[in-house]
Amino acid sequence: MRRSSSSELELSELGRIASGHSIMQVARRVDGKNGSGEGRPRVPMSKFEFVVPEEAAGLRLDQCLGRYVEQLSRSRARVALDLGAVFVDNKRVKVASRKMVPGQHVAVHLGGAFERAQKRVGREARAEDDSQLPGYRVLFEDDHLVVVNKPAGLLSAPTPEGDSGNLQTLLGRRKQPQASIYVVHRLDLQTSGVLVYAKSSYCNDKLSELFRTHSLTRRYDVLAGGDPNKDEFSVQQSLGGKPALTHFRRMTQYDGFCHLEATLETGRTHQIRRHLRSRGLSVLGDAEYGRRETWHPRRLGLHAKHLAFVHPKSAQHLAFDVEMPDDLRSWLVGALSQKQ
Repeated sequence: MRRSSSSELELSELGRIASGHSIMQVARRVDGKNGSGEGRPRVPMSKFEFVVPEEAAGLRLDQCLGRYVEQLSRSRARVALDLGAVFVDNKRVKVASRKMVPGQHVAVHLGGAFERAQKRVGREARAEDDSQLPGYRVLFEDDHLVVVNKPAGLLSAPTPEGDSGNLQTLLGRRKQPQASIYVVHRLDLQTSGVLVYAKSSYCNDKLSELFRTHSLTRRYDVLAGGDPNKDEFSVQQSLGGKPALTHFRRMTQYDGFCHLEATLETGRTHQIRRHLRSRGLSVLGDAEYGRRETWHPRRLGLHAKHLAFVHPKSAQHLAFDVEMPDDLRSWLVGALSQKQ
């Protein structure tokens, strides 16, 4: 199985391959990024895709995965299914016995979640997986929304790798039957701090509108490499073709790095990280938009410390502040002592 670019994975091309080659030549692999926990080596996510050929008509899904994806035995395929890492025609599927039809497109996402998971299926196995996750703290909750302090190393929401082991699912599972929890916004896996989730579609719409119109306040603690040479500065640079504005304030300058406070006026993907890069700076631990050094913290030096908004039902003004977490504070103490 060779590596291929995403452009090689168009369904028409996959269908041509499937119709003219043997089963073990059907699955193609695309490597990407994954969500691995903090303090662990990062495991790249690989996406395996294939189109079911005529010779596989009527096979069970777990049988197809075991035959088509070189990295999966049939038993390991069931684990991938149980995690929610398998999609058939772009829909997440967990039924191992599902009979396959020629022409169906199958995608499997394998990475850190799969490597860390208990290699068996069922609620008990997934509960053991969840028990290894870092703990979160509820800051506020009523019938309409819940505000949480998310630790680094815990996903905000499901990913293609799976629909368990994330904060949205954990919050929903606190009650049986599982309660509805709506993702309003997200923090990256390696970022800690304040998150708000909605508990109804009405509040989800209202909170999402606050984020769309930027009618709320968000501030971050940022540990960044370099010296901005200014105590206050703003970066106004479009991201993804959309306007983006971040205000920065230098809290402390250290030898080789600084502590910044970032206030978001917009909320584009990786906005703080990308805006800092435009100024020749980078968040410590950020291998994607900077350079990760051995002396950096084991995760991103980024923490969502403040969130303020108007409650969508009561119209009460809510504000939440969480201090920089112990892992970053401990790293800072250690880094300063080594530089003395």
